[in-house]
Amino acid sequence: MRWTNLVKLSYQDLGQGIFCIDTFYYRPNLDGCYLIQQGDQAALIDAGTSHVAPAVMELLKLRGLTPEQVKYVIPTHVHLDHAGGTGQLMAMLPEAEMIIHPRGARHMNHPEKIIAGTIAVYGEEIFKERYGAILPVPEARTIAAEDGFEFSLGGRTLRCIHTEGHARHHLCIWDQQSRGLFTGDTFGISYRELDSDQGPFMFLPSTPIDFDPEAWHDSLERLCRLDPTQLYLTHFCRIDQPALRAKVLHKEIDDYVAIALNAGGEQREQQIHQELTHYYQEQLRQHGSPLSSAEIDQVLGMDIALCAQGLEVWLKRREKQK
Repeated sequence: MRWTNLVKLSYQDLGQGIFCIDTFYYRPNLDGCYLIQQGDQAALIDAGTSHVAPAVMELLKLRGLTPEQVKYVIPTHVHLDHAGGTGQLMAMLPEAEMIIHPRGARHMNHPEKIIAGTIAVYGEEIFKERYGAILPVPEARTIAAEDGFEFSLGGRTLRCIHTEGHARHHLCIWDQQSRGLFTGDTFGISYRELDSDQGPFMFLPSTPIDFDPEAWHDSLERLCRLDPTQLYLTHFCRIDQPALRAKVLHKEIDDYVAIALNAGGEQREQQIHQELTHYYQEQLRQHGSPLSSAEIDQVLGMDIALCAQGLEVWLKRREKQK
């Protein structure tokens, strides 16, 4: 595999007509979107933020494709590192339809709630810098994909699979031709900086607000029944041995639940954050990572903070249901 770097574009040709585009969200090699090319048609899976649109258009040109030949834009879920650029791309790709989980469609058609919520967290200046413009997607160009929905890309059949656990509006894409799954966040995070001689390191993103351990176990089991040979992660790029990766994530789901349930007091979220930090420092040492504690924190610090928030939300929801 070879990385190719051009002005405003960094991508990797993964074979089978699949290309991973680095969106440079926060840093290189953190977040990607995928171009699938089959003959004279193309689709995009995940969209990064609006800042990635010029890179996508550049890659289309390099691949000999016109904007009109892109048939689908498919955000796996509406978290803005996956879907923020959807409206921008749809405006530049006149023949494309958006395929999305039915629960996510309204958020892309009318993104005002997502915009307001994100600004409330980060402030308007950081929001504009990080995400750019969030444009609405016309309802007339929206396909709300039910579980099992199949569509053709130049004769190549792709299937949408609903996968709750990380988000209630999450779907994955099964590509029979490559025997690969485009997994969004369902198969976790695996940053290349954390690879060791033992292979990729898996990290479970329990980001707010929909963490559901039982549903996540079920989603992983369902995806593994397809017997995939490779995973196309949004965070980040292709990894293999899906059954082995699923085994690690099943354990992490259970470990997260234990960490959350053992936390208590007024500083519960802070305690969860500290326990997750210790947990992953230890896991990475066992994995043979050469990174120092400070370097691990630099790579995973933001994700661990979001995971702690997600587990706190899960605990509060669980307490209300009692």
